[in-house]
Amino acid sequence: MNVETRIHTLPTRLGRAVRHIEPHPKTSLSDIILGGQDGLVNVLGVVLGVAAASNDLRLVVVAGLAAAFAESISMGAVAYTTTLADRDFYLSEIEREKREIRDMPDLERQEIETIFAGWGFRGDLLRQAVEQVMKDERAWVDVMIHNELKLSPVASSTALRSAFVVGVSAIVGSLIPLMPFFFLPIASSIVIAIGLAALTLFGAGAYKARTTVGHPGRSGLQMAIIGVVSALAGYVVGLLFSAPPTP
Repeated sequence: MNVETRIHTLPTRLGRAVRHIEPHPKTSLSDIILGGQDGLVNVLGVVLGVAAASNDLRLVVVAGLAAAFAESISMGAVAYTTTLADRDFYLSEIEREKREIRDMPDLERQEIETIFAGWGFRGDLLRQAVEQVMKDERAWVDVMIHNELKLSPVASSTALRSAFVVGVSAIVGSLIPLMPFFFLPIASSIVIAIGLAALTLFGAGAYKARTTVGHPGRSGLQMAIIGVVSALAGYVVGLLFSAPPTP
């Protein structure tokens, strides 16, 4: 398993600052849900809209496949650029903190004192901890980045991994509502596609709640309702612009 380490600068009860390396496994759960949910809902909306408008099974499949691959590439690219933007922001904040430490040390000292005081440091213990951190610019920056700005490091390799996971998840999610149209008539496929989408979204929401926080049933139901209602907007648009029946 790839492990990302997050560096915290923590004062000890002896009045000195120490570096504590806390292993922090990088999870791709958010990327999987992001890509899968987006691909599923968007493609479901497309196929429902095209099915309602044309009643042409071949056209539904072509439109669904086109939307699936376009969505996958688009979502992967967005994940890549967003992660790089987060990394650039993190690095820029480090440089900003360094400048402020050099240009406004008194103000930065007050901020360090506020952070340590919030951890329960008082009197000589607070003064000694602050002075120890201020001797090391890197430790000083770490305290500000992690405890004032609440930022964590973002590696450049994370961008490629995130793009791949989001892109693949979008493809997989897109194929779920599309599969019935390969084998069944349009009327049956519409019902089954909506049911599959709802079940998949419910499962994803429940799993997310189990692995993070929240109530699995509530989280699953919320994700299923939001996704299906969003996709049904495509069906309504398709009905509004449906082709008139041929005589």
